[in-house]
Amino acid sequence: MARFAHRRADPPKVEKVSVVVAPSPLLNVSGAVAGAAGSPDAAVAWHYGDPFGEQRAAVDRAAIVDRSHRFVLRITGAERLTWLHTITSQHVAALGDGQSAENLDLDLNGRVQHHFVLTELDGTVWIDTEAERGPDLLAFLQKMVFWADAKPVEAADHAVLSLLGPGVAGLTEALGVPALPGMYEAAPLPGGGFLRRMPWPTADSFDLIIPRDRLTDLWTRLTAAGATPAGMWAFEALRVAAVRPRIGLDTDERTIPHEARWIGGVPEHGAVHLDKGCYRGQETVARVHNLGKPPRHLLLLHLDGSADERPVVGDDVTAGGRTVGRLGTVVDHYELGPIALALVKRAVPADTALAAGPVAASIDPDSMPSDDEPQAGRLAVDRLRGR
Repeated sequence: MARFAHRRADPPKVEKVSVVVAPSPLLNVSGAVAGAAGSPDAAVAWHYGDPFGEQRAAVDRAAIVDRSHRFVLRITGAERLTWLHTITSQHVAALGDGQSAENLDLDLNGRVQHHFVLTELDGTVWIDTEAERGPDLLAFLQKMVFWADAKPVEAADHAVLSLLGPGVAGLTEALGVPALPGMYEAAPLPGGGFLRRMPWPTADSFDLIIPRDRLTDLWTRLTAAGATPAGMWAFEALRVAAVRPRIGLDTDERTIPHEARWIGGVPEHGAVHLDKGCYRGQETVARVHNLGKPPRHLLLLHLDGSADERPVVGDDVTAGGRTVGRLGTVVDHYELGPIALALVKRAVPADTALAAGPVAASIDPDSMPSDDEPQAGRLAVDRLRGR
């Protein structure tokens, strides 16, 4: 398949985005190019003039990404964790101070409504999610409080920055922390906010959840200490290469957690704990895990970069003219060329010749999940039948 031509890749667009996010003050940084109008990343920088160099910095050195368009909310109250545990997919009832987790809100049929990251710190649960989904998530949480001692409120005065790369280890003095936190752990920052370690999009990934009025100050301090400014293009390219979904781009209204690789507790870097109590949509999760198979898999596709056109989010993925999947994020990677995530029917073999919208595509075989192990439910049924 031909290598890609060096061209600007616009960020993906999502239809019917109802939230208007104010442009980040960091768009005033020299070289900043805003995300395309109408895209989920229009309010922050898509790149700073060297998109592939920014990706290299995020992998080999240290890069800082403005993700201040994330929706941040906080939950207080003595029952905040036990209450949240009962209505979401992750096991968070015993989450300790300074610990984090990924989590989902599912509908009654087990379809993913919201994906979010939460951190328990100093008597408050902090949650950040996609801007266009944040108000609906907040409304759902407020509706579900009933008599619990929990109070979910918007925290629009806080914002998210991300630090990527092994060079982050050299930024502890600039951050004001004695050491970097462990995986899914968080450390408070001088002046407010906290530093949280994440397992993606790279092996060395950290989020800063900070008061919004500290954005410019922290950005200036960290770039002066050696962090390379990097846009959302870099973050998205590394996320896609890591086969990590972004809700609303790589998922649709039918997506269930098994399809999007969100199964697993905190140690497995998942968002759905399989051994916790009842929550909305649990029946579907349990049935698929014990007796069935997900109808689709999230896969990494390599795209033909020599084509004149590019596919877009939501395009059909076809094999021999037959639709076999749905295309998600499309982005140019500094080493892999044009790549994309796609939800593809489970029965499609890895060597199938595909088309993604107007271009040829192929499945990265390393992204094919293994699902040939016998399921606990099937084994139990077989034992009852004497097989």
